[in-house]
Amino acid sequence: MTDEEFELDLGELSSAKDFLDHFRLEYEPSVVHINRLHILQGFHDYLAEVDEMPADAGERWTLHKDLLAAAYRDFVLSDQITEKVFRVFDMHGQCTATVALADLVSQLGHAP
Repeated sequence: MTDEEFELDLGELSSAKDFLDHFRLEYEPSVVHINRLHILQGFHDYLAEVDEMPADAGERWTLHKDLLAAAYRDFVLSDQITEKVFRVFDMHGQCTATVALADLVSQLGHAP
């Protein structure tokens, strides 16, 4: 596998299932269905922690496979709230949003 082939292959992957299939990892479809975005975010976070990518495409493929397996395993052994991969899970306390009545009324003219 060349560097170009490795990059092209990655560029064609768009879903957690695509990544897991590409890296030939076994997975439980129900785990992926529920946690697909979390798995991909965890994979991204693990990749960001790598100081230096291997120069060899084969070694990079193996590293990616191992990191994706770790991200998937996080959700086999845990859940979204425990893993807190998205910023929304780090928010503490109650969040309040305010919308002005004038803003809501102005939208009435656009409502069907």
